[in-house]
Amino acid sequence: MVAQLHLPALTEQFEKDGYLLIPNALPAEQVERLNLAIDRIIAEEPESLAYNVYHSVESDPAILELIDHPQLLPLMVKLLGYNIQLHISHLTVRKPNPADFKTATSSFINWHQDGPHPSFPAIGGLTSTYYIKICYILSDMSEPNRGNTKVIPGSHRIPDFKPNDYDVNTPVEGEVAICGKPGDAFIFPQNLWHAGSPNRTEGFERRQLFIGYSPIWMRPIDYHTASEQLLAGANPLRRQLLGDISTNYFNYYVPNLDQVPLKQYSDH
Repeated sequence: MVAQLHLPALTEQFEKDGYLLIPNALPAEQVERLNLAIDRIIAEEPESLAYNVYHSVESDPAILELIDHPQLLPLMVKLLGYNIQLHISHLTVRKPNPADFKTATSSFINWHQDGPHPSFPAIGGLTSTYYIKICYILSDMSEPNRGNTKVIPGSHRIPDFKPNDYDVNTPVEGEVAICGKPGDAFIFPQNLWHAGSPNRTEGFERRQLFIGYSPIWMRPIDYHTASEQLLAGANPLRRQLLGDISTNYFNYYVPNLDQVPLKQYSDH
């Protein structure tokens, strides 16, 4: 399991580079349990070279467990504040596709920043951080050309930044392919320029699970209201992450302290 994290140093690195790579975020047995869940999930989908499963926390308890990861959740509070919620749970699976066959769902994503259309407001050519994703790597992504996510470090701090080419297949100055082993995790905000490259390596399947967090006053992507299935047995921390803090929606903007138990991590 991941060692105790030094949050101030990680926060400084995140602000500078726009991403973090956390080795051994998940133990091997948890990776195995997640992959068994993914096997079942994609077996219920139409056969494809590429799978995109949104709202995946509803699909299996093993995925739901990730939203309150005991080491990474305090880091999310450090980066985003304590008034946060689950924003998105997006499972991506990419089978080898060296011939670049067209798929029903995207098998790669060109360079972009995340966000709505029209985009988040910018001041002086810069967009604030509105949400942050943790990507759990669940297959061997230790080499490039396996469908790795690419990032441009520091691009979130450059006013009016645009890559010299939006095509993920064209090398971009300063790009980094995130390479990691099963159980590693990398973290990035929506305003960092990033892309999802094709998987062109025979014998390797890309499996990545994105768990995103946003302020609780934003509408999450997964659902408007968490289901009773998700809320069943949820402790106060998880209930907050599932957006169930009050029937008075004013509290989503100005919560009472007893409605946001994640505050316990804010002084770490």
